Amino acid sequence: MDQIYLDHNATTPVDPEVVDAMLPYLSHTFGNASSLHYFGREAKAALERAREEVAAFISCDPGELYFTSGGTESDNMAVLGAAFQRRDRRRHAVYGATEHHAVMEACEYLVHRHGFTADAAPVDSEGFVSPRRLARLVTDQTAVVSIMHANNETGTIQDLKPLVQAAHEKGAWFHTDAVQSCGKIEINVRDLGLELLSLTGHKIYGPKGTGALFIRDGIKLTPLMYGGSHEKKRRPGTENVAGAVGLAKALEIARRRMEEDWIRLSDLADFFIDRVLTTIPHTYLNGTRMGRIPQVCNISFTGVEGESILLALDLEGVACSSGSACTSGATEPSHVLVAMGKDRVVAQGAIRFSLGRSTNREQLDYVLAKLPPIIERLRSLSPLYQERMKS
Repeated sequence: MDQIYLDHNATTPVDPEVVDAMLPYLSHTFGNASSLHYFGREAKAALERAREEVAAFISCDPGELYFTSGGTESDNMAVLGAAFQRRDRRRHAVYGATEHHAVMEACEYLVHRHGFTADAAPVDSEGFVSPRRLARLVTDQTAVVSIMHANNETGTIQDLKPLVQAAHEKGAWFHTDAVQSCGKIEINVRDLGLELLSLTGHKIYGPKGTGALFIRDGIKLTPLMYGGSHEKKRRPGTENVAGAVGLAKALEIARRRMEEDWIRLSDLADFFIDRVLTTIPHTYLNGTRMGRIPQVCNISFTGVEGESILLALDLEGVACSSGSACTSGATEPSHVLVAMGKDRVVAQGAIRFSLGRSTNREQLDYVLAKLPPIIERLRSLSPLYQERMKS
């Protein structure tokens, strides 16, 4: 069997339709969108069409959407830009305990370099943030609250509305990292009441290096970069026209396929999770069975290091991950699973299988045939597992 890719939460292949849409802007329609001549005007028109299309997907005005290099930049722009803008009267930030490092480390930077304070909102065993517990953390000193929409490791989807309300009651701005949800579920920034939202292209079969940040009209952010008037001086730098076009096309395809993808991936994931949990003892699903983006199957194999499982599966032609791609190689257990109260032994044995449009039943059957003997062999070599089974 060919190589099997089950790491779609890390990145996705670029859809051929997206490649076709981008190609003109990588070849003959190459102008700088800031140039006044014909070539520049042509590029500018394509950029603004893409802006309108992406904005329509999240139900915002095109003037509220700013193109970036991806989710990390968008998260940094939102958290740091909001904090610096409001620092004269508000020097506190709140973030979810299971956030992506692009948000967590931005908050840590505020604390260690700029005299802010920050609190991590706890989550329950399925990864949900309680509005009541969040409300206890937000004060009239809080500049920004950042809670991820769908978790990148477990797929847990937060109910944002009550969380946004808790933030707004104290005058805090609310940002959500929608990198893993945008293109997979419907998003309406007006209905949710958001000030800020981050999204990216490469998680939804679009190009890498392309993303966007929604900034609600009337919200001012302190820029993080300087050097030009691009993106209304919010994000200077020559615009990636091809990337913006590719992002817009990826979202157009996502809208067409959303229901179909959700149903098919839900069925495949349910099949895979049930088989793993019933055929391999001492395994646990991390996160919730309901209320998650369906393609994520985060499963812990007690007594085995996740990295060992990854290497063994890779030798069998199966690609997956032990958590966020941004923390690959980390020896510590996932901060997401630890925040959910998982035992460190359980957390260190976690593998994230994330399915995609190319995933089929035959591939999962292959993985299900290879996985049990791998786990059995690794457990036989693990003093930790043997000791745990005796206790």
